[in-house]
Amino acid sequence: MADVKEKKVTEKKTAEKKVTKTETKKEVKTENKEVAKKETKTAAKTVAKTESKATKPADKKPKKENVEAELSAKAEARYVRISSRKVGIVAKLIRGKNVDEAMAILEFTPKAGSEVLTKLLKSAIANAENNNGMDHSKLYVAEVYSNQGPTLKRIRPAAKGSAVRIRKRTSNTTIVLKERN
Repeated sequence: MADVKEKKVTEKKTAEKKVTKTETKKEVKTENKEVAKKETKTAAKTVAKTESKATKPADKKPKKENVEAELSAKAEARYVRISSRKVGIVAKLIRGKNVDEAMAILEFTPKAGSEVLTKLLKSAIANAENNNGMDHSKLYVAEVYSNQGPTLKRIRPAAKGSAVRIRKRTSNTTIVLKERN
């Protein structure tokens, strides 16, 4: 008889547990629904606020923009087989100079980057004169910069059967010319 009473007691406990589990699931579902309703209400309020702001007339007058845009001519040399650091050294020398002065500087600079920049400057001058109709005597180097391009990776045999990585760097160089007033 004691076994029968114990079984009934355990059955009641397990039944209570099952009921509480299902009740909690239902409570969680109802709470989730309530949270979702609150979120949709707040979203609707924010949408209404933004719509009302958009429909209100603007108190401020629009600012007058500068109608005259500065003409500029640009030339790029991409994937040139020289390090951007080497080109950057020479680029600092011609930044802000007149075109003719920059050409003279590049001609007499004994650096590897001067050859690349000379070709690029000639191209930029041709772009300015032919495409934009700019005056050669008023041109100056407004911007000149050299960024790193993709690096070619090669392997060289080294001591004890090992290998050493050789990095053959490339550069992307840009020159922008503008007219002086």
